Amino acid sequence: MARYPDDLDRWRRAARISAAAREVGSAAAVPGARRRDVAEAVESYIRSQGAQPAFPANLSRNVEAAHFTPPPDDEQTLAKGDLLKVDVGAHIDGAIADTAVTVEVGGAGRHENLVRAAKDAVEAAIAKVRAGVAVDELSRAIETAIHARGLKPVGNLSGHSIHLYLLHAGKSIPNVSGMSTDHLEEGEIIAIEPFATNGEGAIENGEFGHIVRFRKDPGPSDPVVARLYERFRTLPFTARWVDPADRPALAKARRVLQTYPVFVEAGGGLVAQAEHTVLVTADGVDVLTRSDA
Repeated sequence: MARYPDDLDRWRRAARISAAAREVGSAAAVPGARRRDVAEAVESYIRSQGAQPAFPANLSRNVEAAHFTPPPDDEQTLAKGDLLKVDVGAHIDGAIADTAVTVEVGGAGRHENLVRAAKDAVEAAIAKVRAGVAVDELSRAIETAIHARGLKPVGNLSGHSIHLYLLHAGKSIPNVSGMSTDHLEEGEIIAIEPFATNGEGAIENGEFGHIVRFRKDPGPSDPVVARLYERFRTLPFTARWVDPADRPALAKARRVLQTYPVFVEAGGGLVAQAEHTVLVTADGVDVLTRSDA
C-alpha cells in the first residue's frame, strides 16, 4: 500500500508559499540590490504566510553554485549580468518544500542558454517521474537536456528526497546517469534540482557560506544554545536569524554544528540551477512548487 505524508495539505501549503517566495526573490534581484535585502524579503514573505524558512535563502551568483546566504553585516550588491540562483524553501511544522530559479540580474540575456538549460533539465526529469521508475531515468533526462545546449551538468550535486524536518533525506537524484540504482516510490516527496555549467561540470568547497545546522542535540549545558536547538532542530539556519546577544554563544557551539561551505564551480564556470519539489504518484507526478500549483 502506498504511503503518503500524513498531512499532505500541509506540504502543499508549504510548497505554494515556497513558490511565491521564489518569485519574491526573483523580482527583488535587480541591479544595485543588496543580497541581504533580497534574502530578508524572501524570508519575511515566508513568515508572513504562516510558515517558516526551511533554510536561509540561498543567493549564490556566477561561479557560486549553492550555499551562500548573506551574513548580518553584508553590504554586497547585485550587478547587471550577475547569474543569481534564488534557492528558497518553506516549512510548516516540518513539512518542507524546496525550489529554485536562476535570474540574470538586469535581464541582459547574455546567459540565456545556461538559464534555459537548467529549466529544460528540470522539466525533462519531471516528465519521467512516476512510481516505480528508476532514478537513473531522471538523471539521464537531466544530462541529455543540458548536453543538448552544449553545456555540462554538475556531476557532484544532486536532488534529494524530503522527509518531515529533514531537507536532505536518504535518496539522491543525481544530475548525471549511472550513479543510482534506486527507484521512486508512490507517495515520496523529492526535490529535483539540475545544475548546468559552462565550466568543468563539478563543484568544490569555497569559503564558509554563513549557513549552519545542529548535528545533534547540544544538551542543556549552555541555555542559549539549547534554546537555539529547540528553535531550529536539525534544519539549516544563519546568524541573521539569531539575536545579536546570542551570536557569541553560537560561535562557541561549533562542535555540535555542521557548517556549509559555498559550492563553487571547479573550473570557474558559471552555474545555473532550477528546482521543483514534486510528489510521486501512481501514474505520474504532482509538481508542488509550480507558481500556479
